[in-house]
Amino acid sequence: MTRPDIAAFFDPRTWSVQYVIADPATKACAIVDPVLDFDEKSGTTATDNADRLLDFVRAEGLDLQWILDTHPHADHLSAAAYLKDKTGAPTAIGAHIIDVQKLWADIYNWPTLRADGSQWDQLFDHGDTFHIGGIKTGVLFSPGHTLASITYVAGDAAFVHDTLFMPDSGTARTDFPGGSAQALWASIQDILALPDDTRVFVGHDYQPGGRAPRWESTVAGQRADNIHLTAHSDENAFVAFRQARDQTLPMPKLILHALQVNINGGRLPEPEENGRRYLKIPLNALQGAAWS
Repeated sequence: MTRPDIAAFFDPRTWSVQYVIADPATKACAIVDPVLDFDEKSGTTATDNADRLLDFVRAEGLDLQWILDTHPHADHLSAAAYLKDKTGAPTAIGAHIIDVQKLWADIYNWPTLRADGSQWDQLFDHGDTFHIGGIKTGVLFSPGHTLASITYVAGDAAFVHDTLFMPDSGTARTDFPGGSAQALWASIQDILALPDDTRVFVGHDYQPGGRAPRWESTVAGQRADNIHLTAHSDENAFVAFRQARDQTLPMPKLILHALQVNINGGRLPEPEENGRRYLKIPLNALQGAAWS
């Protein structure tokens, strides 16, 4: 398989990993899962993470061809719209974003949201392929964490985001609206069916034990060492474990802030008549309150 160059950019505030995938032969590249900075205490947005990606693309002389999201994120705002405004590069996400839009439009009481995926330039279905320069890139539908999660397989590199974490961290939660532990198990099996030496790049690293951030493993390494899969090696055991664990987890602090931006292609709400933008927080819409 073709081996793209991968540059990773870790955001310690959200434990997110953003990527630039580059074809060394053509200098074409794609950005995966860019973060728009947001401070929930002050309501302030910034573009430091996204600008760092753009600075890297320019410094390396790369040609940005795609801005890719793996799913509508619950723990950070997407910078896809900002990057498109800056570069003109097309944006893309999985086709089942439409299902997530319909679900969350109801939660936010947002009847005017265009729940047709038209906020992105491209919606990818399972089995679709496209190119980053000369690198053929395939799409796997990877639901479970969300209804719309996908995996991008660019040459020998798979970008799995919140499906698998590093082997010492395990697997993604499935208790968000539309999540499913059964679907996550099936998605993981699809990823583990890729060639053993496929490089696996995760979307978060929570640094267990305080170790330095890590984001790259292999399919063989995940199969052999992932702590959730080795301890719960059949579907029934895994589903029971995942569901029980999810009941103990608090909701991400930015989920209600982020989803209304991310189901709209990373666009912030339009300014109101006073020139300010406002996020809408539905009360008592989700379980998982952390009172202590």
